[in-house]
Amino acid sequence: MAVGFIALLAAGLAAVWATSRNQAHTDAVNHTYTVKLAIAQTRTLVEQGETARRGYLLTGDADYRQNYILAAAQTSPEIDRIAALTSDNPVQRANVAALRPLVRNLVTQRDLSIALTATGRTSEAVQRFIAERVARRMYQIRTLLMRMADEESRLLAIRDAEQRAAVRAFYGVLGVAAVLLLVVALLSIATVLRYTRDLASSRDQLRAFAESLEEQVVERTTDLTRANEEVQRFAYIVSHDLRSPLVNVMGFTAELEAATATISGLIDRAEAEAPGIVTEDMRLAAREDLPEAIGFIRTSTQKMDRLINAILKLSRQGRRVISPEPLDMAALAVSIRGSLQHLLDDRGAEMIVKEPMVGIVSDRLAVEQILSNLVENAVKYLDPKRPGRIVLRGAREGMRAVFEVEDNGRGIAASDHSRIFDLFRRSGTQDQPGEGIGLAHVRALAYRLGGTIDVASELGRGSTFRVNLPLIYAETKNRSERDPA
Repeated sequence: MAVGFIALLAAGLAAVWATSRNQAHTDAVNHTYTVKLAIAQTRTLVEQGETARRGYLLTGDADYRQNYILAAAQTSPEIDRIAALTSDNPVQRANVAALRPLVRNLVTQRDLSIALTATGRTSEAVQRFIAERVARRMYQIRTLLMRMADEESRLLAIRDAEQRAAVRAFYGVLGVAAVLLLVVALLSIATVLRYTRDLASSRDQLRAFAESLEEQVVERTTDLTRANEEVQRFAYIVSHDLRSPLVNVMGFTAELEAATATISGLIDRAEAEAPGIVTEDMRLAAREDLPEAIGFIRTSTQKMDRLINAILKLSRQGRRVISPEPLDMAALAVSIRGSLQHLLDDRGAEMIVKEPMVGIVSDRLAVEQILSNLVENAVKYLDPKRPGRIVLRGAREGMRAVFEVEDNGRGIAASDHSRIFDLFRRSGTQDQPGEGIGLAHVRALAYRLGGTIDVASELGRGSTFRVNLPLIYAETKNRSERDPA
């Protein structure tokens, strides 16, 4: 089709060219006719002037004289017109150059004859007319005008042939264009029919896919919900089952500490009463190795207890019912700042709430936990080299709200931007307490509210966490809830 349209364009250009050529040839033919008419008019004027002079010589009638004056006045301008029309033709320019003196001499003799006759000297005028060999001069003028007319006839024949050739070329171009147009039309119809068939087939496939898509979505949603519930139940069961042996370990650790104190007392008594029976290994075991081992066990069990509590917390969040309500985010942010003011003062930092802040309809507890966690992390990981500054802002973007927590703290390496949201994963120097569950908890809450969270950060320059939430929380319902039938 593209080639066909290009060919049509070329045919159109060729038609324009042929039309312009035809117009040029038509103009040339018209010009030739104009020149021929001018030559014929000049010949007529010469003949009329000669006839009027002879009539005046013979009769002395003033009408003949008036006719002569009119013819003589028009002859020279007509010759000038021929010269202007044939200025591009060397042959005609030569003919005009030869014609001018002949006509000029003829007019001079005529004027003299007319003047003599007008003064009553008719016989003298007749004698001069006989003596000037007028017949020969008129023959030369007629011959020259005929030669000029023949030259224009020759040019007319050439230009007529060129015009006919241009017309034939024009019709040829039109014929080719018609054939190309027919071919392009057939190709276009075939292409449209093919695409129509493809479109109909795609439409049928899309309709079938749309009919099954809702069922697939409901099925996948149900599977995901079931899997999520299984994961939550598994996390709860595992955490519960882990806690029982952990409690036992912690209890036996306390008993070991009591036993260690008893053994240390026994060692002290033995050294006082019978120092020979106490070896250095016994002394080190009772006073250093056992307390150190028990301390390691206690530290590990405490960490395990915190991890179990974190898993339980995450599992409970998945089961908690979301209760959306209109939230004044500016007031919520000020409340968070108030709850963390002691920590801000302790770190010498300031928290700025940018108002106005867009309001949303969502779960108050979840949103508060998200922002509180982010602000608390920002306070914990400030850079001690500069005063801390934390900015909390919120703005609307379409049908969603974006809340940013920006700080000028340590920053996060680019390689850790995604891993910091994983459970039990932390970034940078581990000089602050924590188990690596805060940001995982934040991401889980954001997902639960139908939102997302991401971070933009540069190491040593600070971080900006962006929480994207819907303006109005809408809980996903399964198909049975939407369509009881």
